[in-house]
Amino acid sequence: MFGKSHVFRAGTIGDVAEKTAFGYVKKYLAERDRKASRAEESRLAAGCVGVKRTSGQHPGGLVVIPRENQIWDFCPVQHPADDHESEWITTHYDYHPMEENLLKLDMLGHDDPTMIRMLQDMTGVDPQKIPLDDKPTMSIFTSSKVLGYEDDPILGQTGAVGIPEFGTGFTRGMLKETQPTQFDVLIRLSGFSHGTDVWLGNARELILSKTATVSQAIGCRDDIMNYLIQCGMPDKRSFKIMEAVRKGRGLPDGAEEEMIAAGVPAWYIGSCKKIKYLFPKAHAAAYVMMAFRIAWFKVHRPIAFYAAYFYRRSQKGGFDASMMCAGKEACLTVLESLQKMENRTDKDDQLLTTLEVVYEFYLRGFSFLPVSIYESDAVKFIPKENQLLPPFVAISGLGENAARDIAEGRRGKHFISIEEFSAACPKVSQTHIETLRAAGAFGALPKTSQVSMFE
Repeated sequence: MFGKSHVFRAGTIGDVAEKTAFGYVKKYLAERDRKASRAEESRLAAGCVGVKRTSGQHPGGLVVIPRENQIWDFCPVQHPADDHESEWITTHYDYHPMEENLLKLDMLGHDDPTMIRMLQDMTGVDPQKIPLDDKPTMSIFTSSKVLGYEDDPILGQTGAVGIPEFGTGFTRGMLKETQPTQFDVLIRLSGFSHGTDVWLGNARELILSKTATVSQAIGCRDDIMNYLIQCGMPDKRSFKIMEAVRKGRGLPDGAEEEMIAAGVPAWYIGSCKKIKYLFPKAHAAAYVMMAFRIAWFKVHRPIAFYAAYFYRRSQKGGFDASMMCAGKEACLTVLESLQKMENRTDKDDQLLTTLEVVYEFYLRGFSFLPVSIYESDAVKFIPKENQLLPPFVAISGLGENAARDIAEGRRGKHFISIEEFSAACPKVSQTHIETLRAAGAFGALPKTSQVSMFE
């Protein structure tokens, strides 16, 4: 629509996080056989935090240049990984100085609506009719009792593992500290977690010190404008202040004096000054509505919930049947080692997230069946009472093309050997076959079609 020379991928610049920086420092000291105090380690790590680590591409970010301009009028561009044959050209710059002049679109796919549709197809329950005030569902944001276990040392106090918006260790910590019992509070927590300098060092301290309640603290953009209007400030001025704060520009000239005159408390003014980015309340409401509906299935249709969740993870290569279907104790061993790991990568964090849900799956009395060349689906987990039958893509290293080849190749057949199976599925390599064998997918099927006289 806009032309190839006027649309570019938005680049991302990854920097060194605090945990990673500590890992660098510890390795540096160990390699030189040196020791340092905790304070000195913190000082060295602080110097590494924020340093560029890698560059990449935003999964759906697109930057659109006005027709009368060229990209060079604003910033340089590059081919990803300096590959001049790549289809896309990527921009790398701090977006905030340009946001008044350029349009950025986020053309993202959304996992949550896909999962909700899948749950609807499996259960026949219309998600639009799920009550957003369902008490058993609301209770998992403060306690896991309704799920059949309580205060697990691995999963913690809440039952929010695997729930969008609230399933990470960070957001579960927010739930523990705020104990939400109302849907509106969940929306505010979503705003806290998506904002920059909104929760940590800001709203969290105000809430824990009882300076403000969760409902009083700033969570979303709209909160500022609505609150200032309630204090008697003019609508347009309230909007301007909100816009400045939500973009991280602080308070406009004269705004602090006007807010004091309107009776706005000092803690509120201080909170506005700290904020770098605020999430729109409409976004937060939409996300939390989807999250609550998915949570309803977790409480009331659990086996369908886990089937849909694990399907979503396996689509991204995040489910390894050999590790995750080996039983609760095997899962717990890997999970505990990951939790103790000081220098986790993004891949480790994703594996940890999936393993937490697998562990909860076992904790609630469910289990996995072994992968079967006759019964497993190519990509979907199949519920069978209180068990799930994993798909072929759950086998590590076996991609979707090979999985679909198996599903097509087995149609109408009963194999007498692994050799015959291999001939019927040409896209399945010997490595895949060995992995399937290790996972027990062939059962007692012999290797070859030849029969030994002495067996």
